[in-house]
Amino acid sequence: MSDLHYFSGFGNEFATEAIPNALPIGQNAPQKAPHGLYTEQLSGSPFTAPRLLNRRTWTYRIRPSVMHKPYQRIPNGLVRSTPFNEIETPPNQLRWDPLPLPDAPTDFIDGLTTLAGNGDSSVHSGVAIHVYAATKSMTDRFFYSADGEFLFVPQLGSIVLHTELGILALTPGEIAVIPRGIKFRVELSETQARGYLLENYGQPLRLPDLGPIGANGLANSRDFHTPHAAYDDRDNGTFQVIAKFLGNLWATDFDHSPLDVVAWHGNYVPYKYDLHRFNCINTVSFDHPDPSIFTVLTSPSEIPGTANVDFVLFPPRWMVAEHTFRPPWFHRNFMNEFMGLIEGQYDAKAEGFVPGGASLHNCMSGHGPDAETFERASNAELKPVKLSDTLAFMFETRFVCRPTKFAMDTASLQHEYYTCWQTLKKNFHP
Repeated sequence: MSDLHYFSGFGNEFATEAIPNALPIGQNAPQKAPHGLYTEQLSGSPFTAPRLLNRRTWTYRIRPSVMHKPYQRIPNGLVRSTPFNEIETPPNQLRWDPLPLPDAPTDFIDGLTTLAGNGDSSVHSGVAIHVYAATKSMTDRFFYSADGEFLFVPQLGSIVLHTELGILALTPGEIAVIPRGIKFRVELSETQARGYLLENYGQPLRLPDLGPIGANGLANSRDFHTPHAAYDDRDNGTFQVIAKFLGNLWATDFDHSPLDVVAWHGNYVPYKYDLHRFNCINTVSFDHPDPSIFTVLTSPSEIPGTANVDFVLFPPRWMVAEHTFRPPWFHRNFMNEFMGLIEGQYDAKAEGFVPGGASLHNCMSGHGPDAETFERASNAELKPVKLSDTLAFMFETRFVCRPTKFAMDTASLQHEYYTCWQTLKKNFHP
């Protein structure tokens, strides 16, 4: 997909057309749209939201989105949603090995598995945390969620996201966000793909305020990329569209591809970001700042300073703190932490936490470096060290993440996880 083109910037107003003169000039809804297209607005916020937060895109498409048969319920498979009450939620630390890749041909939808979630999707609060594993592309199948926006974190294999508003090519080490309601299909660039998927029920993800950091740093706006318009004019055959609505899956057939937007303008758009462009802020003296300093994107809640969910990155970086224990300290947290590993190693865990795996430390559950890491870091020579073989992330959310029954029953759950702390020595010398 080397010929793909992107706009630069986060939250910008964009205008794009796949053929010349497809965008009307000077108005949004002319009596007759150019080239015989249909005008359709896609609103991602209430009409009366403040201009700063208002999200909407005007599309000019071959057929309007209303042209389909009624949706019918289909099995949810391993997809779950609120209230996440299949089982009781334990206060224990939890960790999983990577889920195995499917043996049979499996596309993104059929390979979608929910590990945990919280909140209430019907009142736009909370999240669902999924993983995906696929061995074939979606060709005549399409998907969208009316419950929340999707944040893709690929871990294995490149994918191409064909959306209503354009095409995003995505490799491990990049992320992509597809807003609530936008239809897409997932094409595999290789024979298999696996990754993490956050479904954010709350306010759309945005860049965090920088406060005393100033005007620059962390994720810079110009490094976010939004696709140019690209339409799919197919009307031979049957095209299945699957909707996630109030936690359940619903399907219908279209007689044409729903990705038929020829031109659009607005700010309610899919986008991608290369995690390697994240500009770390860290200590140059002693101790180290809270992990919130590594926030890439945040979905705020109605409580100032408390996120519905933060996407936090732990990338390659220099460690230079003097007379300081450098790995993450032992911690009990009001917030709830789901971690994944894209590549390399995580500096707080010497063993057991591998790429494609995950861990969950819920509210006030103690966690921190394992015994081996603690011993090594406590006695290390404190010279400048470059952490280079690592790319880890965290979904940090205000509500307890409730594991699904599958997550607690799967063979990938590490029942012995707790033992990594049991050999910590008593070093007290009064």
